[in-house]
Amino acid sequence: MKHYSGSCHCGRNAFEVLADIDHARKCNCSICSMRGALNFRVLPQQLKLLTPIDDLSVYQWGSFSAKDYFCPNCGVLVFRKPSDLTPAELKLGKQPFSGWAVNLRCLKDIDLSALKLIEIDGASL
Repeated sequence: MKHYSGSCHCGRNAFEVLADIDHARKCNCSICSMRGALNFRVLPQQLKLLTPIDDLSVYQWGSFSAKDYFCPNCGVLVFRKPSDLTPAELKLGKQPFSGWAVNLRCLKDIDLSALKLIEIDGASL
């Protein structure tokens, strides 16, 4: 596994990821489309926070399907914590996930153009 360092734009919120990143997830729901994040899921032990999580602001939209953690200073979303699956997701056969979705755009020294892009149809959930 490879070690990556990451942070928000202003650097106030820093973290490290230990993972073999081979793809990026791009969701087409309204918030993800506006935000433009490219996510990669990691297990809890693969994400090391270098700044207390309480230093981040949290946004949770109407479906309560996840919590987005972003810097209150520069506004950049650094990662997401999925919540319980919605009934629609369970019906589609989605499996619960207890880890984090890291915004790959926040990682240093990663070539995003070299990653396979997986389209997520979040707009239909």
